[in-house]
Amino acid sequence: MKFTVSQSSLLKALAVVAKGMGANSTLPILSGIYVRAADGTLEFQTNNLTISIRHLIPANVEEPGEAVVSGKVLTSIVKTLSDAAVTFEGSDRTLTIACEKSTFRLNTLNPADWSGFPEVEPDRTIELPSELLSSMVDKVYRVTSKETSRPILQGILLTVEDNTIRLVATDSFRLAVCDSSAEAPAGEAFRAIVPGTVFHDVLTMPSMTDSLSIGTTESQIVFSFGNTTFVSRRIEGNFPDYRQLLPPSCATAVEVDVAEFSAALKRVSVIALQNASVRFDIDADAGLVRLSARSPEQGESSETIACEVEGQSLAIALNYHYVFDCVNAVSGSGGMRLELQGSTQPGIFKCNGAVNYLYLLMPVRL
Repeated sequence: MKFTVSQSSLLKALAVVAKGMGANSTLPILSGIYVRAADGTLEFQTNNLTISIRHLIPANVEEPGEAVVSGKVLTSIVKTLSDAAVTFEGSDRTLTIACEKSTFRLNTLNPADWSGFPEVEPDRTIELPSELLSSMVDKVYRVTSKETSRPILQGILLTVEDNTIRLVATDSFRLAVCDSSAEAPAGEAFRAIVPGTVFHDVLTMPSMTDSLSIGTTESQIVFSFGNTTFVSRRIEGNFPDYRQLLPPSCATAVEVDVAEFSAALKRVSVIALQNASVRFDIDADAGLVRLSARSPEQGESSETIACEVEGQSLAIALNYHYVFDCVNAVSGSGGMRLELQGSTQPGIFKCNGAVNYLYLLMPVRL
């Protein structure tokens, strides 16, 4: 095997497939990158038994061949090289890398032991605009659960129906829903539960194109874009019926400026180190919201902001870490609406725009 490729192109390719390498695997080959050179193309593959990634780039291939090399070592080497032509030459389980005055000789693993890329034929596929999808995933993926005991809550529910894309995530303490209008192929509704981390990783890859094709089989989900294919296990099961959590009306509605609210919450929460609770006292008559926090060790803090209030006065306490996740998701938008039923009922934040966003948050004890 012998080929030459630019350092910049090689580094980008390694960044694309890096997510598929096994981090702490007892099998060395899962920490490796499979490289195949043929017909003017380099094929890179990684596989950690949960996800598989394949990426293709053009190269000057003089002799076809294949090799499996340590992904961590190869990436570290390529990062240190200058942006110039890099020549690879492999034979007898070794790989020589040369760039300008630098030369490296690496031991390789047997490519015959590589499991190969899964050839998946999706039952259903849909193509969606990647920029819009990325913006939507950013708003919900942090709400997915980190607990492995309930895998279904680690996923994002993706539905596409009547030209509306909707993403839903929950960790049982909070719920995030966002939807947006987009032209989608006519036909039956598309529905899949996608691992939240995988969804985010795919959309932040440097090889992402303007559109992303998503396909599903009974047990796997396939993302295809440009010269990249990403295959992941599909989360199986029934996603919680989130609609039953959304009340048809509210007792109190508050309109706040996102930037002003975020700044006030940041100042008040400085006191809430051990106790992450921030109290919201809503005065409907005065059109004010008073944010306050109390810590037995640190003291107290409070701040009042003007707002538009519909309905009755009431108070509720919320976990400010969770509120910040909501505020960060809608940063850049002007206003945000907080709808409340009572001090023991969930608070619902809403923000409408190109992407409509709803964030339901369970209260904490006052």
